[in-house]
Amino acid sequence: MVKVLFICLGNICRSPMAEAVMRDLVRKEGLEDKIIIDSAGTGNWHVGKSPHEGTRRILDRYNISYKGQKARQLIAEDLTQYDYLIGMDSENVGNIRRLAGYQKSGTIQRLLDYLEDSPVADVPDPYYTGNFDEVYEMVSKSCVNLLNEIKQVHKL
Repeated sequence: MVKVLFICLGNICRSPMAEAVMRDLVRKEGLEDKIIIDSAGTGNWHVGKSPHEGTRRILDRYNISYKGQKARQLIAEDLTQYDYLIGMDSENVGNIRRLAGYQKSGTIQRLLDYLEDSPVADVPDPYYTGNFDEVYEMVSKSCVNLLNEIKQVHKL
């Protein structure tokens, strides 16, 4: 079983969007029994809340389910439980690495590391910018590439 955790700051915009998009891709590929997807935030401000209205609106537009998603905070156990810890930006990745310290953890990457020729390294936070459409495009393309890598590496 391959486990993927998407991580952003508050777990209401970017990481739940990536979780929903990746779940949809995995479902369409028939790999739900081989890949587990979740999301978390490095902060605790929104714990227990549903995804942001802007994230829900764009996922609804593309008929992608976010049913049951609730914000949660990243915990130390996540670092050893997940094979892929995918941060939305450099700050998230830094926070993940600080939490990991010297313990063994899954692969820690930025989501846009999976988007070739991206003009930016970080997925912008639409909580502040309102650019949910742009973020969706980045997330969806990166998730396709991440899933392809997972399928190749794990021979799925």
